[in-house]
Amino acid sequence: MFNFSVLGRLLILLGVFLLIAGGLILLLSRLGVSRMPGDIVIQRPNLVVYIPVVSALVLSLLLTLILNLIFWRWR
Repeated sequence: MFNFSVLGRLLILLGVFLLIAGGLILLLSRLGVSRMPGDIVIQRPNLVVYIPVVSALVLSLLLTLILNLIFWRWR
């Protein structure tokens, strides 16, 4: 038998994480961090393509540092 209480807790944890991530994204966009130099923006009539190259690299670096610190503390 599958334990649904574990699945329920996992879904609640995922929901809380998405809520916090969404709040941070809204907060950072109001502070003007949404577009960084190096991000590619292509604008045409009736079309805008935004490719966040530098933003993705910075986010990846920050998450890597944070997760490495968390896992280093648990050792």
